[in-house]
Amino acid sequence: MKRASQTAPKASFNDPLAEVLRPGQSVELLKELHILTRDGKLNQDSRRKLKQVTHLCNFIEPLLNEVLGRQDTLTLADHGAGKSYLGFILYDLYLKDRPGAHIYGIETRDELVEKSRGLAARLGFSRMSFINATVAESIASEQLPPTIDIVTALHACNTATDDAIQFALAKQARHIVLVPCCQAEVAAVLRKYKNESFGKTPLSEIWRHPIHTREFGSHLTNVLRCLQLESHGYQVTVTELVGWEHSMKNELIVATRTDAPRGNARERLQQILQELNLQELEGRFLGPQ
Repeated sequence: MKRASQTAPKASFNDPLAEVLRPGQSVELLKELHILTRDGKLNQDSRRKLKQVTHLCNFIEPLLNEVLGRQDTLTLADHGAGKSYLGFILYDLYLKDRPGAHIYGIETRDELVEKSRGLAARLGFSRMSFINATVAESIASEQLPPTIDIVTALHACNTATDDAIQFALAKQARHIVLVPCCQAEVAAVLRKYKNESFGKTPLSEIWRHPIHTREFGSHLTNVLRCLQLESHGYQVTVTELVGWEHSMKNELIVATRTDAPRGNARERLQQILQELNLQELEGRFLGPQ
């Protein structure tokens, strides 16, 4: 078994790696993830990818510390994990020396699940598990604990972010970290009822043109998600992940459970759906009380 023993080199003048790697970070892991080349080089595309993931880790680190400051154990589930860049880097940077911490990567593509399992075994990352499951399956899966401390979803496309929210709510997650991507469902419903909306509200001018439909639909999706989380007792913060020059999929939503639902969040959410002729989405965003 090959352990992730090769770590980031000490900083040196004009060393491009020293600018982006954290102290103690595993170079071997970054090679396995193809962020670094086999000879340890970093190209522009991989630099951008590493910067995005590292910046997200900076947002997640205080949440890890908050949980581990209250208890000796921590569970984190990465929904729509893909190649599990985020899970591996979080484990390497913060959790490999915390014996009570465990990361679960949830992904529906079997080949990615198998590759992640193999990589974790080669690097000795024994407290990482990878599960091939849909959101519904993952909620009921015996491979996962009944509650999860932190749920993440990085660039989960379209309704996959909503699936991650449903999973987090079912698992009573304390913290939820979302970077949504490729949001088309709300825009499609806006488009479907565009003619009816013209006669219902002058606000329909906001999405009259196709490009506005797409952009407004994407923005509105995240507004609805924030209200949904607030209605379930989460305090929500919305910010940029990295500069727009690095990624257009740049909105970061961080939610922390307070068990004090915002009083009018559910009502506001329902009013928006009705006002914008989106009632068919009530099941997704309102769900059971």
